[in-house]
Amino acid sequence: MNNQPSGLMLAGVSKRFGATHALIDGHLHLRPGEVHTLLGENGSGKSTLVKILGGVHRSDAGSITLDGVPVNSRSPRAAMDLGIAVVFQEVLTAGNQSVLENVWLGSHGMFRRRLGRAGQRSITRDVLSRIAGEVPLDLPAGQLSLSERQSICIARALVRRPKVLILDESTASLDVKSRDLLFVELRRLKAEGTAILFISHRMDEVEEISDRVTVLRSGRSVSTVDRSDLSIDRLITDMTGNSGHDQTRRLPHDPGDIILRGTALRLSPASAPIDFELRAGEVVGLAGLEGHGQDQFIKRLAGVAAGPGSVDRILPEGDKGLTERNGDDLGVAYLPRERRGESLFESMSIRENFALPTLAKDRRGGLLDTRNTARRFEAFAQSLSLRFGAGQDAISTLSGGNQQKVLLARWLATDPKVLLLNDPTRGVDIGTKREIYAILHRLSAEGMSVVILSSEIDELVELVDRVLVFRDQAVFAQIDHSNLSTESIVAAYFGQKSEVHT
Repeated sequence: MNNQPSGLMLAGVSKRFGATHALIDGHLHLRPGEVHTLLGENGSGKSTLVKILGGVHRSDAGSITLDGVPVNSRSPRAAMDLGIAVVFQEVLTAGNQSVLENVWLGSHGMFRRRLGRAGQRSITRDVLSRIAGEVPLDLPAGQLSLSERQSICIARALVRRPKVLILDESTASLDVKSRDLLFVELRRLKAEGTAILFISHRMDEVEEISDRVTVLRSGRSVSTVDRSDLSIDRLITDMTGNSGHDQTRRLPHDPGDIILRGTALRLSPASAPIDFELRAGEVVGLAGLEGHGQDQFIKRLAGVAAGPGSVDRILPEGDKGLTERNGDDLGVAYLPRERRGESLFESMSIRENFALPTLAKDRRGGLLDTRNTARRFEAFAQSLSLRFGAGQDAISTLSGGNQQKVLLARWLATDPKVLLLNDPTRGVDIGTKREIYAILHRLSAEGMSVVILSSEIDELVELVDRVLVFRDQAVFAQIDHSNLSTESIVAAYFGQKSEVHT
């Protein structure tokens, strides 16, 4: 008689990368028919644990069983054969291939041949309709929104009908509608007996979807909490080892002179023009449901997207039109939303990624003084509480939060007067978010102007002086500090102006 518990069991799992002990003592029991959330700060070991389950890494010690059978996945294909499907945080699609081809990428040739083309289309249409609505199957994936591309990645896992579904920050790239559809699908899968391991840094999602929560800290499993005992304060304490939020909302203050101006900006031919002024030391938030224009707007401010209207940097010697090429010279820095696709150079080191825009500062007589680069990097690493092994290590060895800090340091090193941040804490843990918030509070107090697009409403309420809420490719409402609240922002999302100023 088999007395082994059903589901996925991890006991004492560990993994070392050189001198770095990424996972020390991982314990987890994922039961069939439950949504089990894995929480932890960046660098706590979550990604390492997921990659071990997904066959990307092999553990150094410990045991893993699925329904009592030892799991020893030597490759992602081997993990899939065992019924384990992983959807990673990064959106992994082939832009020039169709939606249909992307959904079936990596599937066994025999499995695909048995279904036939018609069967593949039928299954894909059915799965996508449940999690993303109607998506044209023959359209190249590169023409879709970020949320739709992530839905393709999730569909790629679902068409395999896995025993164990692992979602590693997969909701971070989804819009609200797609996230809600996914949660309906997860509840359906749970009822059918699928074991779901869910990873998110958004506490509202954790509260809504979790049956149990396991917390990792510094590579160790420190607690598992049932839904009936869920408490945000308890979870934060378990993740950080500290009690309390340490949350300080930005105080109102008088900003300085106008430093950046947008005039008659149109985000679509039919949308209303947008006039915008940013003042020294001001922090302005951009919000809206996915696809309503806030992403286009911040790219227009950065000069990386074209369109009707103008963006000018206001200088003592006169106004200067902003373009992608002159942003650094005019003191404007832009941090894009997608780290992997738009910012990181994964084949380069941590220090090299930091130094790219500012190498001229390290040249002496035409030669590169790498010691000066190292000194500059160490200064920023210390001020941003960057956690890493050595500057020459590949940037891919860092957690997502620490990668984001390197990119933030990269642009702070250009000494900008205007900092444009496109969803800078997406996929970043609570502790790192608090550190980034403190950095932004300090920079604005020193006179730097910040525009921050965020998909997290609580973040905007805490950080900014005013919020522009976008709807249908235009500014639907501007909410000043005195009226700023979660309720007022959500009301504007859905076209309600009773609590906001237009």
